Amino acid sequence: MKASEEKEGKKDENRPKPVFQESSLSKRGLTYVPKDLSLETTILDISYNYISELQMPDILSLSKLKILIISHNRIRYLDLSVFKFNQELEYLDLSHNNLEKISCHPTLNLKHLDLSFNAFDALPICQEFGNMSQLEFLGLSATQLQKSSVQSITRLHISKVLLVLGDTYGEREDAESLQDLKTQSLHIVFPTGKKFHFNLDVSVSTTVSLELSNIKCVLDDNGCSYFENVLSKLQKNSRLSNLTLNNIEITWNSFITILQLVWRTNIEYFSISNMKLQGYLDSRDFDYSDTSLKTLSIHKVVHDVFSLPQGYVYKILSNMNIQHLTVSAAHMVHMVCPSQISPFLYLNFSSNLLTDTVFKNCTNLANLKTLILQKNQLKELINIVHMTQEMKSLQQLDVSQNSLVYDESEGNCPWARNLLSLNMSSNILTDSVFRCLPPRIKVLDLHNNRIRSIPKYVTGLETLQELNLASNSLAHLPGCGILSSLSILIIDYNSISNPSADFFQSCQKIRSLKAGNNPFQCSCELREFIQSVGQVSSDVVEGWPESYKCDYPESYKGTPLKDFHVSELSCNTALLIVTIVVPGLVLAVAVTVLCIYLDLPWYLRMVCQWTQTRRRARNVPLEERQRTLQFHAFISYSGHDSAWVKNELIPNLEKEDIRICLHERNFVAGKSIVENIINCIEKSYKSIFVLSPNFVQSEWCHYELYFAHHNLFHEGSDNLILILLEPIPQYSIPSSYHKLRALMAQRTYLEWPKEKSKHGLFWANLRASINIKLMGKAAEVLYTEI
Repeated sequence: MKASEEKEGKKDENRPKPVFQESSLSKRGLTYVPKDLSLETTILDISYNYISELQMPDILSLSKLKILIISHNRIRYLDLSVFKFNQELEYLDLSHNNLEKISCHPTLNLKHLDLSFNAFDALPICQEFGNMSQLEFLGLSATQLQKSSVQSITRLHISKVLLVLGDTYGEREDAESLQDLKTQSLHIVFPTGKKFHFNLDVSVSTTVSLELSNIKCVLDDNGCSYFENVLSKLQKNSRLSNLTLNNIEITWNSFITILQLVWRTNIEYFSISNMKLQGYLDSRDFDYSDTSLKTLSIHKVVHDVFSLPQGYVYKILSNMNIQHLTVSAAHMVHMVCPSQISPFLYLNFSSNLLTDTVFKNCTNLANLKTLILQKNQLKELINIVHMTQEMKSLQQLDVSQNSLVYDESEGNCPWARNLLSLNMSSNILTDSVFRCLPPRIKVLDLHNNRIRSIPKYVTGLETLQELNLASNSLAHLPGCGILSSLSILIIDYNSISNPSADFFQSCQKIRSLKAGNNPFQCSCELREFIQSVGQVSSDVVEGWPESYKCDYPESYKGTPLKDFHVSELSCNTALLIVTIVVPGLVLAVAVTVLCIYLDLPWYLRMVCQWTQTRRRARNVPLEERQRTLQFHAFISYSGHDSAWVKNELIPNLEKEDIRICLHERNFVAGKSIVENIINCIEKSYKSIFVLSPNFVQSEWCHYELYFAHHNLFHEGSDNLILILLEPIPQYSIPSSYHKLRALMAQRTYLEWPKEKSKHGLFWANLRASINIKLMGKAAEVLYTEI
């Protein structure tokens, strides 16, 4: 392509495409054209209504109208000038009305004009039609044909002309009326229900494709002589290559005669549809020589005689030296093998009554490439396999919509080695069919069978490129482990609930996946599949997202898969374990470290003891508890400091009638040491702690300090007296004595003076801090040495 052409091509791509606004008002029971149509309407369909007339005001405002379909209405007369303001109108369909007359207008520039199936007597061809240089399709109706009626359009080269002849056609027939017509495709519809007695010459010189409909030849002396005479004239047209006969009712003998007539023409493609055969068949020789015919297609045949020699008909058909033969919906029960090597490349015997015996041991179809046996009475797949074994060139086989089954016990499957495409859909095949496939198969259609899975250990599918397993009972989306060349997979309408998330990883060559309309279970497994779909091209997954919806659980039913979301944490078991276990382990380690560092087990034991004691104390009334206060002070000290306590502290306090609680005198035998400590602290107004380096090394001193401190906060009183006997360095206090650290930092303590001159003031201050009148009985002196 030249640079200028490429540039022009790019301009065409960038040019905005036309926007069509369609108004479809078909089958609305309308009797007139609606007045409220959009001014932007380009396509208007008002067919199948009861409109009897069309006037200019009806479509005057539709200046952008391009296509108008007003067929199947009741219009009897039309003046084409109503369209003179619709300059963009290209397509006008007025077929199936009651038109008897039209008035023309010179400004129409249509490409498609259909006036067929109306009530015209003469051809409705105006002089102005000759100016429609762009006309591609012209549909006409008439009950009489005159050569002069066609003269107005002989200058035009129309692609297709449809001519519908009225019921009274033939009374004034001009056999040469169509000879000057210039068209590539001509379709003539003869009157229905009328015997064919016409001599119309249909061998229009420019026609390449000819279609004749409604041919009826009843049993009489002449048979189908009129129609045979019409066909014999086709030899004059050297350009005619396509002939189609529709709705034809003839005798068996005439059918063979027509085949022979066409055989000697230049026709290459001959098609017959909706044919009814009558009478009996006389055996005769068929001359296969000198033919241009390549394709013969016969579709939908009925006959009222069943005693005719069908073998003769099969023989004629099977020995035709053509490339393509179709005989469908003809109630054919058998087909014989050609008597010699056949040139058939394509055979289509669909919708018949053929059985497994068709072409059995037939070696003369060596050139056959395509065989279609759809909708027959085939039952055993192994018989079909053996049939194809002799078809050395067979590449495509269609045995769909039969009753085929396969039994693995029947042994090997010697398919034709060149078979590339196989359609076995709509049968009753199971998983075992995968063990009976052609060795070089590329396209395989198994939809609508009874397949539940693809066996894992099947081999020989390395060349398979396209696989259709729709409408089966598969529960899983197959991977491509054994399907290394798979590029197209159709697996919709199955029982797949959790498609594999790694499908696209195992199927690297996949370019089309159709897996919609399955009962998807919206779960964590499906979440991974949805994510994998989002990573491939949107053209790969067909029907996404419309055909992919959740089926269960019920709460998600009908939800498109693209809208289904679930968190990563709830789906990833490893992540969930890590999320829960790791923080738990960290917490456990932290608690363990704290327990070791802060001596938490000791505190827990003390709290337990204190709680039990306080629970018992709460049951005692407040006044009674006051009366139970028996001591002025409880003294806690280290055993190493007992000499100072016994020689200095106790004598100086007790000489002033201060009652001291010591463990030697006041601990109750049989109770635990902890419980005795708690009881003594509760029965004492103050707790005196003699602090020294020895004190911080004593565990029992630690207990006593702990309980006294708790009692301080519980009672809300100032019941602690700290006596610093010797200086205590901060670094020497253990980490577990954090309460002692806090008390020494926050509270004022009495420091024992070394000078004797200061001892008097020390004892005076100490006695003043515990001066209280006790209500209980005289206390005993308790010496505690720890």
